Amino acid sequence: MFETLTLEFTGQRATLTLNRPDKHNAINSKMVSELQSALDEIENSRTRVAIVTGAGKSFCAGMDLEMLSDIANQSSAENMDDSRRMAKVFRRIWGFSKPLIAAVNGAALAGGCGIATLCDFTIAVPGAKFGYTEVKIGFLPAIVSVFLTRQIGDKQARNLLLTGRLVEATEALSLGLITEIVPRERLLERAHELADVLIAASPVSLTRAKRLLTSAAAASVDADLERAILENARIRCTADFKEGLASFLEKRKPVWSTDVE
Repeated sequence: MFETLTLEFTGQRATLTLNRPDKHNAINSKMVSELQSALDEIENSRTRVAIVTGAGKSFCAGMDLEMLSDIANQSSAENMDDSRRMAKVFRRIWGFSKPLIAAVNGAALAGGCGIATLCDFTIAVPGAKFGYTEVKIGFLPAIVSVFLTRQIGDKQARNLLLTGRLVEATEALSLGLITEIVPRERLLERAHELADVLIAASPVSLTRAKRLLTSAAAASVDADLERAILENARIRCTADFKEGLASFLEKRKPVWSTDVE
């Protein structure tokens, strides 16, 4: 049994639902662990395709505020371990052996945007919003940047990561963040249709195609992830991170430091 998500198997299809609707399916330490366990179950099953979606109105709002508060008090070693766990989840999704379809039912922000867009296919409702908002609270989208620059190019990645702005589904489609926009009432139906197309293909061909697509970039991705993990851990010890988090919780404008650390 999972606490932060549900996992359902139907024939050769699995549906993984992020299930913290009262928290907009925000990521906490438990969810990070359970995502790895759920992916293990899917990989070890006879399932051919998995669909990832969110419960309630949001897909995933990024990191949970309680988890962010805890991070502000962690040691350097704890921050490194935590950053490595996050990187491991994103790397796992990017290189997963079976096709993954994200059915984005609402906002997908920060780490939630990473989960949604790292799947092989990302189907979204018209009202879905996407973005990496970390710079607005003194944080750093280090880990997701490794994948985003490869996905949409350096210039567009800079546009999103340095401004922290949100984009609507139509712009996300034009950028290459998502693959399709469908009416809300057809979201899961369309995901099932796509899953059926993939299930009808040769499982050996799909597995080898996915392996081929990821293997060419794997070495450089892993090297870049090591640098990103270090930067992700380092920024958590800065005054701006602590100020950004405090100002967000207190609903006030942040007062940033003038020194670049």
